[in-house]
Amino acid sequence: MTDHIDLTARRLSQQKRIRMMMNAIRSEERAKIKGGPEAVAWVKEELCIGCDQCTIVCDDDAIEIYGVPLKSPIMIVDSNKKAKVLRDPCTGCKLCVLACPTDAIIMIDR
Repeated sequence: MTDHIDLTARRLSQQKRIRMMMNAIRSEERAKIKGGPEAVAWVKEELCIGCDQCTIVCDDDAIEIYGVPLKSPIMIVDSNKKAKVLRDPCTGCKLCVLACPTDAIIMIDR
């Protein structure tokens, strides 16, 4: 029978293995994202939740948050926000893409 110490050790080793695999997958995904001066970030409004993470990581002040009305007439919410990328100040650094929790920001050709 497996005791508590063995079970904890096995769980920790599995967590370490899974973490290493996930980091490898993430680094491959990051490498696939195009960036640089020939690319600009673009926000898919339907996926944006207005969390403000992109504006926090953007060093270029190329993202602004603006209010939009809800599409549903049933609910009235005062603070429905969306992000918008300003093309000229955006340098294509990809930080906003990596920070977005809903994958609402993508990089497109300038």
